[in-house]
Amino acid sequence: MSAPPTHRRRTAFAVLTVVVLAATGWFVTTEVLRARAEQAAPSAVEQAEGVLAGPHVLFRGTAPGDLYGRVSAVALDDLSGPREVTPVVCDRVDSDGDTTVCLHTRRGVVTTYEAEVLDGAWQTTASWPLPGIPSRTRLSPDGLVATTAFVSGHSYASTGFSTETTVHRADGSDMSGNLEDFTLVVDGERIAPVDRNVWGVTFADERTFYATVQSQSLGRTWLVRGDLADRTLVTLLDGVECPSLSPDGTRLAFKHDAREPGTATPHWTPAVLDLDTMAITVLDTEERNVDDQITWLDDTTLLYGLPRADEPGTTDVWALPADGATDPVVAIPQAWSPSVVRG
Repeated sequence: MSAPPTHRRRTAFAVLTVVVLAATGWFVTTEVLRARAEQAAPSAVEQAEGVLAGPHVLFRGTAPGDLYGRVSAVALDDLSGPREVTPVVCDRVDSDGDTTVCLHTRRGVVTTYEAEVLDGAWQTTASWPLPGIPSRTRLSPDGLVATTAFVSGHSYASTGFSTETTVHRADGSDMSGNLEDFTLVVDGERIAPVDRNVWGVTFADERTFYATVQSQSLGRTWLVRGDLADRTLVTLLDGVECPSLSPDGTRLAFKHDAREPGTATPHWTPAVLDLDTMAITVLDTEERNVDDQITWLDDTTLLYGLPRADEPGTTDVWALPADGATDPVVAIPQAWSPSVVRG
């Protein structure tokens, strides 16, 4: 006697489900094994010893393979040359040569995030937890460490992002708390929008810094001058994001929102602000979207990271003249988060 039609359909569905689950399991296992093999494969980068002993640029390596994510260095006078690779893995890095700040992700059953301060031997001297995904860090000449993490949202282009930015001493002691708790002064008036976010700190001295403050409810994004002693954020200009102070202290490089009117998604273009005249030069020879905190190579050249469109996970550090006179060029291939150490 043949099985009823309903029973046959159920049996066929059960067999199909088993086949689909088996195929899915095979695919997932294959992809995991492939990814592990790629991570274990030797990275195709030229290495050299002694680079860290002289002036150099420190960065996060993004060449595929076993060195992916490792902090590396190239000589300041040979940016595309061989690199010295350290044992440290970071998402973001900044350094003065003697002290290095590393923001990184610790993956596990529960993923956590951490800031570490490292000495010249790459040993941890201080650490503290971050509340979310690492985004920005800057080390001051006086040993202060600024960190920004996404508490929610993964991009400054998202409408619902929230950040936490703090300043610590290099020994790990917290001296600022969340910069959102500082007094915000706009056009001489104290305001306290509940949705304000602060990010992109760049230090001028042991108490003064520049940063970005945004309130989405007010539709405003400001450049602010911060004072760690007075715990104030005083607005200077609208529309300045992720400022970076030049070595001579006279200009700020930043990302300028150059989107077309009526466009929802930001398009960030490098720009330079003269702090004496408050004149802005937009460097539109760079036509791509630069979502990074720009670094000064020297007083005439900017560095920033850009992802490769055809190689997920791989980025390059590009160089652009601070006057926008010529087109950008690749400075350090397969790199991210550059930090200039002049020695």
